Amino acid sequence: MKQAPVSSNILITVLVFIVVIIITVIIVRRRAASRRKFEENAAAPHRPQDPFAPEQNTGGDPETIKAGDLLEFGNEKFFVRGTLRISEGGYDWAEHFFQADQSATRLWLTVEKDPDLQVSRWSDRPELDIEPKAKTITIEGTEYKLVEHGTASYRSEGTTGLNEKGGVDYVDYESDDHKLLAFERFDHGRWEVSTGESIPVGSFTIYSGS
Repeated sequence: MKQAPVSSNILITVLVFIVVIIITVIIVRRRAASRRKFEENAAAPHRPQDPFAPEQNTGGDPETIKAGDLLEFGNEKFFVRGTLRISEGGYDWAEHFFQADQSATRLWLTVEKDPDLQVSRWSDRPELDIEPKAKTITIEGTEYKLVEHGTASYRSEGTTGLNEKGGVDYVDYESDDHKLLAFERFDHGRWEVSTGESIPVGSFTIYSGS
């Protein structure tokens, strides 16, 4: 008696089964290789890197500045010694204290979003014995007009000369040619005077200290 030919349906089923097995093996091997690579990267120790190396991102993000970072303005280099994180009614900004050395003038960098990112550089003016009692103040021939004032809370990081937490009263002035004048009074102390100017975000370089 003549045997019947093998059904084409059975052949198709066998072929599909073989293809599924091959695909499964490929997926398993790829996942295993990816897992090994991840474990190797996780186990690799962090290698110290030169912040001045050309492959590093030397532009930096002003919103991430912290104590220990290095700021470069042209040929001038300064270390960030401390930071004030200031908050008022849901609005936050930072003031970074930096110096070339301990005997140098105290400088500050203010970073805030209002709504765009704004950066200002300030110098302490301890020789100015004045208080913010008028709507206009004239200093060295420049007339400054009152812009805003308020009371905020601060949190101190690194070296700032202030408590870990506290309050600050502030009064800000600006001249017609955009020069800045600021008064700050921390924890009900005396008024501290600073003069400054807004600077472009890309006008200085940040080297992370860690």
